[in-house]
Amino acid sequence: MKKSIENRIIIVRRSTRLDELVARFNTIGQAKFYVEHLGSNFLDYEEEHHKYYESLSTVKNEISAFAKMQVIDRSFLPNFIFDKDDIIVVVGQDGIVANTLKYLNGQSLIGVNPDRKRYDGVLLPFDPPNIAEVVLDVAHEKREFKTVTMGKVQLQNGQSLLAVNDFFIGQKTHTSARYSIHYNGNTENQSSSGIIVSTGLGASGWMKSVLAGARGITKEISKRKTETPNKQVNHWSNDWLTFSVREPFPSQTTGTEIVFGKIPVGTMLTIRSHMGENGVIFSDGIEKDYLEFNSGMEAKIYVADLMGKIIV
Repeated sequence: MKKSIENRIIIVRRSTRLDELVARFNTIGQAKFYVEHLGSNFLDYEEEHHKYYESLSTVKNEISAFAKMQVIDRSFLPNFIFDKDDIIVVVGQDGIVANTLKYLNGQSLIGVNPDRKRYDGVLLPFDPPNIAEVVLDVAHEKREFKTVTMGKVQLQNGQSLLAVNDFFIGQKTHTSARYSIHYNGNTENQSSSGIIVSTGLGASGWMKSVLAGARGITKEISKRKTETPNKQVNHWSNDWLTFSVREPFPSQTTGTEIVFGKIPVGTMLTIRSHMGENGVIFSDGIEKDYLEFNSGMEAKIYVADLMGKIIV
């Protein structure tokens, strides 16, 4: 029998695709009809669902034997109060790990992969049957961890937002965004598909695709022979952010000189919105959790003081 620990264990779970379909269509039968009517394999949805809840049940049973435990859905993260000694266990995918880190303040996070056949899980190094050993090690400070640099955006009205992977600054409707950008002492009016600002952890995500498409035309990449996105993925604690302007449009009133660069710790990128409506800033792909960014608003983007802590 394992000795009890004082730390509260917070298990963060997510809804499966099947959960979301049932919430939409009320019953499994109606969800199945919808999926199969579109030509998709409903069995895949069921297998994913059952495997996830089997893994979640294993995690809960293992932890409840020796610790106080609370299970919360990812949707409650913005309003949940974490204690400083809490240990957070996230039952995958990678995206929910990134989403959870934004709401922590130095607490240890353990990523659990519910299905290794389905998810690569860069941020999910642990399996459900081994979770008790990992949690006990963390409680007794016997586990190594990686620190994760986060980005922060601050508006002049006091609103702010953190990012574990990346920020998007642009139009909610993904039409052309109008703004002025200030970087390294230079200011330029621009019209583009928006700006991506990435952390080191996020280099293998949205920023990777942006750089892949822009590699041939971005002078800064070829000039300094920067690391490839595949290398950057290992530098979670890099003390800088990277920004890239998507599809900048040259005209008589808009330029294309400031399109890519680093934002080292202690410096910032400043964006002033020229968008009459639908201007937004969101982080880590969560479009519902956004800051309005319309005409006159100014955003300062920089390396956050807060660091994430992922157990390895």
